[in-house]
Amino acid sequence: MRVLLQRVLSASVAIDQQVVGSLPAPGLVALVGVTHGDDEATAHKLAAKTWTLRILHGELSASDLAAPILVVSQFTLYADTRKGRRPSWSAAAKGDVSEPLVDAYVTRLRALGAHVETGRFGADMQVSLVNDGPVTILLDSQV
Repeated sequence: MRVLLQRVLSASVAIDQQVVGSLPAPGLVALVGVTHGDDEATAHKLAAKTWTLRILHGELSASDLAAPILVVSQFTLYADTRKGRRPSWSAAAKGDVSEPLVDAYVTRLRALGAHVETGRFGADMQVSLVNDGPVTILLDSQV
């Protein structure tokens, strides 16, 4: 599983020009990709890491500040661009595997106390954000 975290001043996600999730305050955007072999334990581990990683101002975590998190599924985090000009998506898990694991990631964040907003799995989404810093960190369960 990969989670691309961005510290943001603001963020929202829209589908068909309708906002379906937005942060009420500065926080984090988490773009989440799932690969083969990931499981619920992986999702829970990365959710806990997301919640406690000290990347907000003053070396504080989202849990320290009760900062909100916008979670958006993104299979393209597993693009393989080593050959040719067209990415391969073979490392990305199929929707029937990844959707429940993205949901488990969100559920775990909420259980830890996070205010979580989300996009809609599999939808064509437009994500708007103002990256703060900029700070962008890649969490990868296989590293």
